[in-house]
Amino acid sequence: MAKQEKELTVEERLKALYQLQTMLSDIDRIKTLRGELPLEVQDLEDEIAGLETRVENYKQELAEQKKAAKEQAKAKAEAEAKIEKYEAQENQVRNNKEYEHLHKEIEFQHLNVELAEKKTNEAIRAQERLKDEIERAENVLKDNRKELEEKKNELEEIIAETKQDEEKLRVKAKKLEDKFDDERLLTAFKRIRKNARNGLGIVYVQRNACGGCFNRIPAQRQSEIKMRKKIIVCEYCGRILVDPALAGVSEEDAKNA
Repeated sequence: MAKQEKELTVEERLKALYQLQTMLSDIDRIKTLRGELPLEVQDLEDEIAGLETRVENYKQELAEQKKAAKEQAKAKAEAEAKIEKYEAQENQVRNNKEYEHLHKEIEFQHLNVELAEKKTNEAIRAQERLKDEIERAENVLKDNRKELEEKKNELEEIIAETKQDEEKLRVKAKKLEDKFDDERLLTAFKRIRKNARNGLGIVYVQRNACGGCFNRIPAQRQSEIKMRKKIIVCEYCGRILVDPALAGVSEEDAKNA
C-alpha cells in the first residue's frame, strides 16, 4: 500500500470506502449475471446427456422387444407345425395309448401357440410404448439442444460485453485501495463484506435504520454518523454506517428507500 503524503480524514476514508463498495458491488453484479448462465448451461448439458442415455436405452429395449416378437413368432410356427404333424399321426394310431399320447401333445402345443401369441402381443405393445417414449424424449432433446445453443451464445456475448467492464472496475478498485491509508479499516471492511449475505460492508442510513439489516439506529448515533468524525458500525450486523448525503443519496430518497 502506497504511503500517503497527507493522512485522510475519517470523512475521506468513509467516502473512499463507499466508492470502493460501489465498484465491488458492480463487479458482484457482473459475476452474478455471468454466474447464473454457466449453471443453466451445465444443467441443460446434464439433462441432454441424461436424455441421450434414456433414448439409447429405449432403443436397445425396442430392439430386444422386436427380437422377442420374432422369437415368439418362430415358436408359434414350430408349435403349429407340430400340431399338424401330430394330427396327421392320429389317423394312423393302432391303439388308445398312442392316441392319448398324441392328443396330449396336440393340447400341449396349442398351449404353446396361445403363450406365443400372448408374448407376441405383449412385445408389440411394448414396442409401441417404446416408440412413443423415444419420440417424446427426442422432441425434448431437440428443444433442449436449441435452448442450450441459445444460452451458450448468450453467455459468450455476456462474457465479451462484461469482461472489459469488470477489468476496468477491478483496476479502479485496486487504485482506490492503494491510496487508502488505514489498512486495518480496509481489512475490516473486506471481512464485513465477505460475511454479509449481499456483499455490503458499508451502507447508508435508511428511514432511521441500518441499510443492511434494517434495525433501528438511535437518534444520538444517527447524529454521530452525520458528523463523520469517527467510524461507526451497526451494533446488530457490524456493517459500517454512513449518512445518505455522503453516499450521494438525498434525505428524501433515503426515507423512501
